[in-house]
Amino acid sequence: MDNGADRFSTIRLFLDAALLGSFSAAGRKQGMSPAAASACIQRLEASLQVKLFERTTRQLRLTEEGQMYRHFSEQAMALMAEAEAGLHAGGDNVRGMVKISAPSDLGRNVLMPMLDEFRARHPELQYALTLSDSTANMVQDDIDLAIRYGQLADSEMVARVLAPSRRVVCAAPSLIAQTGGPATPEELARLPTLVLVTALGPMQEWRYCSNDEADEKRAVRVRRTQQSNDGEVIRKWAIAGQGYAYKSILDIAGDLRAGRLETVLDEYFTESAPLNLLYHRNRYQPPRIALLIAFLLERFADMA
Repeated sequence: MDNGADRFSTIRLFLDAALLGSFSAAGRKQGMSPAAASACIQRLEASLQVKLFERTTRQLRLTEEGQMYRHFSEQAMALMAEAEAGLHAGGDNVRGMVKISAPSDLGRNVLMPMLDEFRARHPELQYALTLSDSTANMVQDDIDLAIRYGQLADSEMVARVLAPSRRVVCAAPSLIAQTGGPATPEELARLPTLVLVTALGPMQEWRYCSNDEADEKRAVRVRRTQQSNDGEVIRKWAIAGQGYAYKSILDIAGDLRAGRLETVLDEYFTESAPLNLLYHRNRYQPPRIALLIAFLLERFADMA
């Protein structure tokens, strides 16, 4: 693997093995014997000084290092393909797949129209859009861009603030009238509440700031009158008057303007939870990703 051509051939073999789950099948695709394919992968692992595959008699699967190497190998191959296509396509070489993860209701109600607009400009672009209210592992889940609220756990990612936001407690006007509305956060514990369930468990600890000089951070533990792993379901239940919900104010901005929902206890629920755009800390971004990042930053800034 001393030259670039051999390196790219090895990367193609590695990617085929990861996809097909077999060195033999990957070797056949590349016109190599099973023994030659296995030896080639072993040389790759030796040169990288990491183990890329876990091997058993029945299964071939990527290690954590292998998953990371696959992600960046796919990016490298995609960049080469774009470079070659760009030599023949003129100015607009924005093409290929962008893999995006976003919160459920924000993805449906805010992000999708933006993505449609960007794709209208670049019709050779494709999206793989995952809507989930659980935090994505961008390398393991093979994500190019992630949109998430609040604090960021992964310092390896670049984070750009798309829009300021905060979490609020909201409900349908009819339910607020029926229950009299809470006067303090503690009263939420006795009211019907709608709880989002993520991979980390139910979000039934609703954080707020105490209304005293210390401005102490506190939380009220609400009961789960109804629960869902989909933020859009929580929003629709809230509009239907089925309970109080703990939502990002960006997610319900249209409902507040239309009077479908109202917020309560705004003097307590003031903690910032900005909407962030996350992407890999690459020195070079493919045009499709770099331009989409710039587009989303511009569009969300227009919403402010």
